[in-house]
Amino acid sequence: MKIKLDIVKYRFLFLALSAVLLLPGIAAMIYSTITYPTHTPMKVGIDYTGGTTLQYGVNETISNNKLADVRTKLEQGGVQNPYLQIINVNAQEKDANIKAILSIRTKFIEEGSTDQDKITNIVSQEFSSPELVQVSSVGPTLGMELFKNSLIAFSLALLGIIAYLTFRFQFDYAFAAILGLVHDAIFVCGVFSILGLLYDVQIDALFITALLTVIGFSVHDTIVVFDRVRENLKYYSKKMTFSEIMNASINQTLARSINTSLTTLLTLTALYFFGGVTTKDFVLAMILGIAVGTYSSIFFCSTLVDIWEDRKLSTKTVASV
Repeated sequence: MKIKLDIVKYRFLFLALSAVLLLPGIAAMIYSTITYPTHTPMKVGIDYTGGTTLQYGVNETISNNKLADVRTKLEQGGVQNPYLQIINVNAQEKDANIKAILSIRTKFIEEGSTDQDKITNIVSQEFSSPELVQVSSVGPTLGMELFKNSLIAFSLALLGIIAYLTFRFQFDYAFAAILGLVHDAIFVCGVFSILGLLYDVQIDALFITALLTVIGFSVHDTIVVFDRVRENLKYYSKKMTFSEIMNASINQTLARSINTSLTTLLTLTALYFFGGVTTKDFVLAMILGIAVGTYSSIFFCSTLVDIWEDRKLSTKTVASV
């Protein structure tokens, strides 16, 4: 078998690269857990915390200074802990009178309360003829219930994947694949934690959906590589070392992995730039997850298995001596 790309030779370099990818996100999640009132590793939206979001369409662009002024006026008007965000409107979505959307999230506003009118009056003082385009509310009890259900769904899916991998492969393969899933999940969560600190990006139920999809995609890619390794071991175990077989297997599946990921990423990129604003964070999580999942299947999980097999061989050699 011809080996075009020697992955195993630089295995520790790829492990170091994984550390570089993960450590900033882990640091951001630890910092967020300490500093956020919710003590969560990422900034969570009203899906989980409960609250009301009001979106106003305005006929002018909104600067960051203007945003700060509106926040100050809301706080002075008695609105507790308002969270403001500018949502840019895509060209194809633009109304003749709407150039940007101001999103205001605050505590849960009960039906019939005057708090919504208070917020609308303050926004009307800052912008000419703002249009209330959307109001969404989630009660605190429902938000906590959704958060618990999301964690349960994520845990059950992860346990199912772990059980399947353990049954399908021997322990070292399964363990490497599981570490790959953790690798990909931590990377995506870490990036969103950083985005939450820098740009106030929040996660919602769609984020959990994206994370589960990413994990499924990643383990599928890893299984393809490991299946090829297992097949090649049947025919070449006496002619080649395990590292050579691993390299050959990666090269045989490399084009398939890259082509599959690229076609998916092209579609997701189109959705990110030309899709609706409500799905941007979901699509971004998918883009990050599929990109890092392809990397981990080829360069992370495979090298872990090779290191494991090297150690087993070294242990056997020492024992025989």
